[in-house]
Amino acid sequence: MFFLRAIHRHPEFRQGMRATAPVAPGLAAWGLMTGVAMVKSGMSVVEAVAMTLFVYAGSSQLAAIPLIVAGAPFWVIWTTGFCVNLRFVVFSLHLRDYLMHLPRWRRLVNGFLTADLSYALFTGRYPEPAQDAEGRLAQEAYLAGNYFLTWAAWNGASLAGVALANWIPSAWGLGFAGVLCLVGVLCSLANTRLRVLAAVIAGTAAVAAYALPLKLNIVVAIAVAVLACFWLEGRRSAPPREKLA
Repeated sequence: MFFLRAIHRHPEFRQGMRATAPVAPGLAAWGLMTGVAMVKSGMSVVEAVAMTLFVYAGSSQLAAIPLIVAGAPFWVIWTTGFCVNLRFVVFSLHLRDYLMHLPRWRRLVNGFLTADLSYALFTGRYPEPAQDAEGRLAQEAYLAGNYFLTWAAWNGASLAGVALANWIPSAWGLGFAGVLCLVGVLCSLANTRLRVLAAVIAGTAAVAAYALPLKLNIVVAIAVAVLACFWLEGRRSAPPREKLA
């Protein structure tokens, strides 16, 4: 299709790939660990491959795996994945003005493939949406370059982890590598005071609710942090009240 050629040949597509290249090895390590974890948890190869390709959300996958192993009810697994990915609702609201001119199916594709680091890099380069056709094409090309490399690094490494899971010993410490990758993602996203506060609130709530079964402390932490930040954001953006005479 013409628009695909226009995006892939645009200089901003290559610029987006270059911006993502430094973090791609970390994403690949995280994907490899997730692929191994899915198979070692008892999932079949077909299930692990399907989860890699269709879920495409490392944090949700890692949160769901121990619940699946523990035989948690479906609603608990679904709710956990939903809450872990609530941040993408915020991302989507922010990206709405950048992408609303596109057909619905292209908005859905861009939304599905945009990950945390893609969003962070894109909004860092383009703080405001473009107002002309050429600028909009450049922005979509940059975003596509970001998420193309992110998607390739994650899925390639995750599928390799699924294929090699039975040959990779647990002593390699891939779980710790995954934790380090998550810390890297957290540090890259915590670039405003509100986001730092959200991380602190979530961490505090997770520790306070640690005794809950089925890792529900994670769900509680996410819900508390999201609600608190929505409230704080609303107070910050609300117009000051006029003083009564």
